[in-house]
Amino acid sequence: MTLRNTCGLWLAGAAALTLAACGQASQTPEADDAPPPETEAAAPPQPDFAAVDTARIAAADETPDEWLSYGGNYDEHRHSGLTKVDTDNVGRLGVAWTYDLTTNRGVESTPIVVDGVMYVTSAWSVVHALDAETGEELWVYEPDVDYAVGAKACCDVVNRGVAVYNGKVYVGVIDGRLEALDAQTGELVWSTVTVDQSKPYTITGAPRVVDGKVLIGNGGAELGVRGYLSAYDAETGKRVWRFYTVPHPEKKADNAASDTALAKLANDTWDDEGAWVSDGGGGTVWDSIVYDTVNDQVIFGVGNGSPWNRDVRSPSGGDNLFLSSIVAVDADTGEYNWHFQTTPGDNWDYTATQTIILADLPLGEAGATRRVAMQAPKNGFFYVIDAATGEFISGENFVPMTWATGLDENGRPLEVAEARYGSTPVMQLPGALGAHNWQPMAFNPELDLAYIPAQEIPQAYARDPRFSDMPTKWNTGVDFSAGQPPEPPEGTIDAIRATLKGRLIAWDPLAQEARWSVEHDNAWNGGVLSTAGGLVFQGKLDGEFAAYDAATGEKLWSHDVKSGAASGPGTYAIDGEQYVTITTGWGSAYALAAGMGYDETVPSTVGKVVTFKLGGNEIIADPDLPMIERTPKAEDFASAEMVQDGTVHYARNCAVCHGQLAISSGVLPDLRWSAIAGDAEAWNSVVMDGTLSANGMVAFDDVLTPEQSEAIRGYVIRQAHIGAGEEPTGGQP
Repeated sequence: MTLRNTCGLWLAGAAALTLAACGQASQTPEADDAPPPETEAAAPPQPDFAAVDTARIAAADETPDEWLSYGGNYDEHRHSGLTKVDTDNVGRLGVAWTYDLTTNRGVESTPIVVDGVMYVTSAWSVVHALDAETGEELWVYEPDVDYAVGAKACCDVVNRGVAVYNGKVYVGVIDGRLEALDAQTGELVWSTVTVDQSKPYTITGAPRVVDGKVLIGNGGAELGVRGYLSAYDAETGKRVWRFYTVPHPEKKADNAASDTALAKLANDTWDDEGAWVSDGGGGTVWDSIVYDTVNDQVIFGVGNGSPWNRDVRSPSGGDNLFLSSIVAVDADTGEYNWHFQTTPGDNWDYTATQTIILADLPLGEAGATRRVAMQAPKNGFFYVIDAATGEFISGENFVPMTWATGLDENGRPLEVAEARYGSTPVMQLPGALGAHNWQPMAFNPELDLAYIPAQEIPQAYARDPRFSDMPTKWNTGVDFSAGQPPEPPEGTIDAIRATLKGRLIAWDPLAQEARWSVEHDNAWNGGVLSTAGGLVFQGKLDGEFAAYDAATGEKLWSHDVKSGAASGPGTYAIDGEQYVTITTGWGSAYALAAGMGYDETVPSTVGKVVTFKLGGNEIIADPDLPMIERTPKAEDFASAEMVQDGTVHYARNCAVCHGQLAISSGVLPDLRWSAIAGDAEAWNSVVMDGTLSANGMVAFDDVLTPEQSEAIRGYVIRQAHIGAGEEPTGGQP
């Protein structure tokens, strides 16, 4: 790993620690069931620095000057009690300071603010510690990730943030490590490998810490893994318990906390054969994890199946528990308490990993409160369920949908028959990017309103007739080229963009209806922050960061942050002055796969932390990136048959990173204008031999033949000639 420490005045009272941290520290990650070697452990932090414990997080609402955990408090309301910035004066917000995150990849981190220090992550799981008042860099920790692991990341090499507890900062590293850093110096304390690194696992989510245990899940279900949630000792890194979300391939015990629940509830909901046996079944816990202090349980969301297509995954059908479910387990032991499945037999990548919010709502007799869990997952329904039992209370769709007509009395979707697609493409809402993705929603307990960053992004589904297991590559069982012509007619891109919509919805969970809704001019809008000042803050991918009246939805203020603003914002106060902050960056799943030459003025630029205060007058620097030369690098050489073949293989292997229709949004190179695409030998060395694997472009010789690789090149060159006359859309590094 690499540690950069500025050794500023903030460490003047800890000279010994300062000297130790100004160099580099190194420690070999340990297996997740063994403690790290004591001889290499870092010096303990000062006992009064970042002294966060369970009680402090549980009482976070009483100390709104800080932002102690990913969701603001254990209930993950993302609602702040601060009122210095309100509906009357929000128009005076200006930039207080900015900080460059030194990455041009996606940024999804929510800043944590403890004892005047901000802890934030950027792409590749890099951790930055900053002075929260000035933005001065205090230290930077780089976990030295092999960039080849980027090929395992379905949705960009992002990280959503850290947890702070007992003087340590915890980060999940994209290659599957969980690491603890000294909060004051950034020095590595321990490192634990939480996954089988030979398989396509990743970690992009933020850890949570409960009663001395660090909770972390993983991602990778698109490529083929078996999901689980694990708890590790916060002091040693030793594994305490693990809950697998899908059965063992042989339906046998794992000697894990999930054994009894899988045997009694889940095993029989899966076929004895099918692609899940080799692909792991999926069910990764890649985002939402909440601690229910009232019932002393951990509630978490479970992801999609692997493969997506149930006909391939589990041919005889079945609900395939615990895919696309909300699951509750005992916080101490990991033993099963209850579950609620949002999408039985998931067939569409309708994960239930989206924000889970706990609240006390007046749902009982005579207005008595009932503790509930609320979620607006990908499938488009807003659910209210009993937090103690998992009992379904109510649900309603919060966006238009075509796959279901409603929910039955138990909360089970009433599916439209055609949604269970076969060989004929079915255009469906929501698509795989969901009605709501990872962007955090918020809840105002004073108004009893949930604020959802919703979206409409349709997708065509069809069974992939060429499906075969591809280790470490995408294994969905869905034909991504379905309905896609090799040479799209003029106006296709504009027509597609017109179908994409984003919304900020103020949702009443009692009435199960929208109180108000604001429609955006782009689909991939950002996370949400609610405040007691009567405000809702939200960013958008086009760079607008705005404040809305929490009660009416009226836009009261906005600022161009000059990069994508999809992260969850935060707020805090120092010496009585309130700050509002957001991390920015151009990337994530939408920009990679669906940006399609995004034609707003949003270039691929260095991500930043942008922090505002009343009267702030600093300037966000303009991006200074060259325009790419939009000229084909070879003559159009492919036959119609070759282009047709290339369309299929590009969609199966390339589109999720380099963009649909071979049109990149600038996160990764636009292959149409790449010199490599113009040279068959250079193309072959990259695509088949992996000469750029150090940059994340691994070899595809295990899934492509040389003829198929050349067909992809022919398709890309054809798309270059089609697009050469279009107007340029922005800079690219």
